[in-house]
Amino acid sequence: MEQRINPPTMMTVREIARTGLLSEHALRLMLKAGKLPVIYIGKKALINYDKLCAELQSLESDVSKQELPTWY
Repeated sequence: MEQRINPPTMMTVREIARTGLLSEHALRLMLKAGKLPVIYIGKKALINYDKLCAELQSLESDVSKQELPTWY
């Protein structure tokens, strides 16, 4: 029985920005800082959308576990 592996969803910065996940500016800053799962084809950056969503989801769960400071 042959098992197929789905290829990753690769998208450009502008395509991901159009989804509303993050702004184009924020994506470009993260790209420059080396914080995105990316492959370069020439000068074009292709970002693994599935991994990006998973990383953002894990960050969200980490933040929700932290206690908020009490302000008086």
